[in-house]
Amino acid sequence: MSNSVTPAAPSRKRWPLAVAVVVVALLGFFGYRALSPASAVPDATFTLLSGQKISTTDLKGKVYLINFWATSCVTCVKEMPQMVNTYKQYKDKGLDFVAVAMNYDPPMYVVNYAKTRELPFKVAMDSDGAAAKAFGNVQLTPTTFVVDKNGKILKRYVGEPEWDALHKLLDGALASAA
Repeated sequence: MSNSVTPAAPSRKRWPLAVAVVVVALLGFFGYRALSPASAVPDATFTLLSGQKISTTDLKGKVYLINFWATSCVTCVKEMPQMVNTYKQYKDKGLDFVAVAMNYDPPMYVVNYAKTRELPFKVAMDSDGAAAKAFGNVQLTPTTFVVDKNGKILKRYVGEPEWDALHKLLDGALASAA
């Protein structure tokens, strides 16, 4: 009777894995939903390179982009000229823009980058990481949020946006803001 293998043993060992997968999926879902589209923009204050402070409350009533980036991020540097073009294309229609450098980015690198590239929008340092934390603990760069005039997040991009889709979204948000 050496053929008496109990088939239940392997399935008993699988249930902790199944439970772990479900728990991770739920945490990911609810964590993502914390700042998913249609969420209210969090209260956050940004310190611009000039030393001036601006908050999401100050931006209410405007359509704006918040772009978390770093000078050491290849994709951030690659997308920045297109971010500049997007801002220039939409600023006269009411778009505002804050490029928020991550807390690990050396301030002198950010200042140098902003000056040499003549960035036309607001550039801020997230020196203590509080802004990234407020926006759902942003760690991946670039991460860009599109916010409508009512302070609702319309879209969150992780990585470079699909530019035509972003422009259509801005067209709609700015038209409804007028």
